[in-house]
Amino acid sequence: MTYDELFVKYKELSAENQKLKAENAELRTKLGLFATPHKTETTGEIIINKYSSSEDKINLFISLFVGRYDVYAKRWYSTKTEKSGYQPVCGNEWSEVCNKQKNKCNNCPNRKLLPLDSKAIFNHLRGTDKYSRDVVGIYPMQKDETCRFLAVDFDDEDFEHASLAFKNTCINNNIPAYIERSRSGSGAHVWIFFSEPIEAAVARKLGSGLLTLAMQNQSGIKFSSYDRLFPNQDTMPKGGFGNLIALPLQGLARKNHNSEFVDDNFVAFPDQWAFLSNIQKLNTTEVTNIISEIC
Repeated sequence: MTYDELFVKYKELSAENQKLKAENAELRTKLGLFATPHKTETTGEIIINKYSSSEDKINLFISLFVGRYDVYAKRWYSTKTEKSGYQPVCGNEWSEVCNKQKNKCNNCPNRKLLPLDSKAIFNHLRGTDKYSRDVVGIYPMQKDETCRFLAVDFDDEDFEHASLAFKNTCINNNIPAYIERSRSGSGAHVWIFFSEPIEAAVARKLGSGLLTLAMQNQSGIKFSSYDRLFPNQDTMPKGGFGNLIALPLQGLARKNHNSEFVDDNFVAFPDQWAFLSNIQKLNTTEVTNIISEIC
């Protein structure tokens, strides 16, 4: 074989290997094979599962859903107006120096943004507030305009068909992708994870290319449920943090099997932590090669 023929064969085998790994991870999770903490024979990595300690779960969680650590948002809810939203967490909120009637938060001279910590993640995962005011949102884009994941948001009508078609397009192009049903239950996020920082513009180009490819290959699906990409900007907006995304596995929503990762039939995996332990990530070279092929 020539060098070019060997390289083509290598790429085919690599793609097949990644596809089998993703299928294997889903099967292991469905079968609940990790009933107790387990070390893999090849890497010695600890497989986290639902029986693992809170500390191990939180460490796994923050290793996957990497956003800005110096600032994060929490959901707010007004019992008077029944309106809700997200805002950056401020250490001076409702203190003596807080005057929301006079100053908007982003212009407040006394604003004291708090960093994301394990306590906030613990409360998010536990989900004890009946109004979901403990739900954490993170900002995917870092200060250097890189990100560690790409999430594609599908909402409302036909979200299941569209998100599954997008995921299958990813798998067919050697890209591990994972579906999470949204907190409301009427939408989904498809997550792609990176093993190293990727330029937000490059990650979004990957997402746009895959979305176009999915639309071309699935002509029977309207994709009207597609909403946006996270991160939602190529560069950091002046004076802002970019769009935030609510983290999955929110405790209250999980009681209805929402905010959980699901299989192709949209059935939640029985052990979400064992599933997360088997997440596969793309590196910069893989992202660049995929973009050159699909765009």
